[in-house]
Amino acid sequence: MTLEIPKLSTPVNSLADLNAAFDGLNENALACFPWETPANKPAVNFKVAHNNESIFLSYRVQEDEVLARFSKHNSPVYTDSCVEFFVSFEGDKNYYNFEFNSLGTCLAAYGPDRHQRQSIAPETLGLIQTQTSLNRVQGQSHRFDWQLVIQLPISVLTNSKISSLSGLKARANFYKCGDDLTTPHYISWNNIGTSNPDFHQPPYFGEIEFL
Repeated sequence: MTLEIPKLSTPVNSLADLNAAFDGLNENALACFPWETPANKPAVNFKVAHNNESIFLSYRVQEDEVLARFSKHNSPVYTDSCVEFFVSFEGDKNYYNFEFNSLGTCLAAYGPDRHQRQSIAPETLGLIQTQTSLNRVQGQSHRFDWQLVIQLPISVLTNSKISSLSGLKARANFYKCGDDLTTPHYISWNNIGTSNPDFHQPPYFGEIEFL
């Protein structure tokens, strides 16, 4: 099954425009717990779209603990409350990993596997726009609801010659983690069949297509 990524029909001049555009899109659930399901499991949904020049992502998370320590790009944000997008474009044996904590701080790199990674420069990551929000879930003082909206321009895809997203096919996965939380967890969109937690698994990426 292929996840079709719609092209937005209205201009996006700000993240406020993007939020309005996202209102009409379907949510996709992160529902796979490949290794262990925590007792109080987070609820995570995402939306994704594009406008040829940028990939737009919106993650909404409900969880019992939110950790947000890192503010400098390419810090180990995966140890905070973190959402991630890994993508490999058609014809490329390498993939990008984009990882964001709940502050919008990004860790990103490119390469063929977990060990052979080329970091994307912090000044390039500064081209990514994010908007965050955090609230307590009404009636549940111990549970938090946070949202991260991301505009990821194709200029950040520094190792790919992409001038327009429409018609492109790719393989990707979407994740949520938090390695240093009191109860660590690992959630994915497409299931992963390894024995130990590892998101750097291109064989388990799912199919996506930019309409």
